[in-house]
Amino acid sequence: MHSIASCQAHPSVQDEIGPRRAGAIYQTVDGRFEVLALVTNPADAAQLLRRTAARWAVIVRDVLRPDAQPFAIGAVWTDSDYLIRPAPQTDTYVTAA
Repeated sequence: MHSIASCQAHPSVQDEIGPRRAGAIYQTVDGRFEVLALVTNPADAAQLLRRTAARWAVIVRDVLRPDAQPFAIGAVWTDSDYLIRPAPQTDTYVTAA
């Protein structure tokens, strides 16, 4: 029998990404960010994050800084993060390759 802790030991990619899709704006303790792209190809994500392995990456821009440049993050969605504006609804699931 599996315990709840063992089931949560390996969250799904979807759980890790949370509601972050292109066009969404969310806030964390580090700032407020607009999602520009979601990269789900592990090789591309690893290269963007400069890691040997990654399952995904999110390219964001800090909307509180007018001079902010886009950058890639690999931080998982947590209970302290919250969605300010959801991504526009589309018929297809679009991600950056």
